[in-house]
Amino acid sequence: MAKVVLAYSGGLDTSIIIPWLKENYGYEVIAMTADLGQGEELAPLNEKAVKSGASKIYIEDARREFAEEYIFPTLKAGAIYEGKYLLGTSMARPLIAKKMVELARKEGAEAIAHGATGKGNDQVRFELAVKALAPDLKIVAPWREWDIRSREDAIDYAAARGIPVPVTKARPYSLDRNMWHLSHEGADLEDPWNEPLDDVLLLITPPGKAPDKPTYVEIGFEQGIPVKLDGAALDPVALIEKLNEIAGKNGVGIVDMVENRLVGMKSRGVYETPAGTVLFSAHREMELLTLDRVTLHFKEIVAARYAELVYDGVWFSPLREALDAFVDSTQKTVTGTVRMKLYKGNCTPAGAKSPYSLYDQELSTFGREEIYNQHDAEGFINLFGLPLKVRALMEKKSGLR
Repeated sequence: MAKVVLAYSGGLDTSIIIPWLKENYGYEVIAMTADLGQGEELAPLNEKAVKSGASKIYIEDARREFAEEYIFPTLKAGAIYEGKYLLGTSMARPLIAKKMVELARKEGAEAIAHGATGKGNDQVRFELAVKALAPDLKIVAPWREWDIRSREDAIDYAAARGIPVPVTKARPYSLDRNMWHLSHEGADLEDPWNEPLDDVLLLITPPGKAPDKPTYVEIGFEQGIPVKLDGAALDPVALIEKLNEIAGKNGVGIVDMVENRLVGMKSRGVYETPAGTVLFSAHREMELLTLDRVTLHFKEIVAARYAELVYDGVWFSPLREALDAFVDSTQKTVTGTVRMKLYKGNCTPAGAKSPYSLYDQELSTFGREEIYNQHDAEGFINLFGLPLKVRALMEKKSGLR
């Protein structure tokens, strides 16, 4: 019997995909879940997968790989999609696909399957990764094939086959969680005019209910990578998890946005990214202290393009690898400590220091002339403004002004 590896979350969709694949393709279904920091969500998956008809399930611990090889490169690049989204789901999908490909090779599977819908970005991210890593594998996307069109249809399909799918109306949102973020979509959030209710949030204390006194945290960087929290050296997973807890208690990391999906439509999502919000802000402060103006400004252009690549699912591409090489070269001096002030949803810098700081107090002061001679500025301005002066003279001579 031919085998297929299914990206399995244990939710309604992927639970019914298991019998659907067996009935429509005759496949032996092997479920695969990547542990990216979902926490308690993973505990019941072994039993649920088998009861739904899978022959076996693999739960792959990829937390450290996720932090070191996906989160930190994106952080170093300063990549934020459309100025707001910290790419928590976007970064995770290529890694999940990579693990699926590895498992398909191990099990001798001929195909992989996923539960992404035909309207979303995730179908692109999963499938581009598979095409880049294993172009010979077949890809099955049930949402583009079956006649199930609603949650009610899916529940009926599960009930008819005796598949245990706990359904609740208490939380009607579509969720995606890993150590970097938690996303919420659907229900009342589909109307951009609706303000998210406080009970939407699961990781972050609503800012109005956060402590009345600010919390200060210190982030230590080495070549653009966060390695210390409040002076203590921590492994990547522990650092992110601890900072999630601290920032979340202070209401930091809520992103509410209408974004442009790759497939052409706009969608509204609410994202909780407490640690990520602090780390991006702190990393930016360290770069402001240690990068020269021209490099910093060009890197901002690279950051926007990098964010699009990640969002679009083009992780395994020559361009992303080339941009990584550029980014890494800029990070050689991005080392030091940034102090951040967290207060009722706000995350603001409160100090930065680095052995590679380009800030020179003697140059900045107005009272010293030994290094910077203010008279030199006149010649600089004359030359810098020469094109403007020449154009103005032309316009005057030709009667344009």
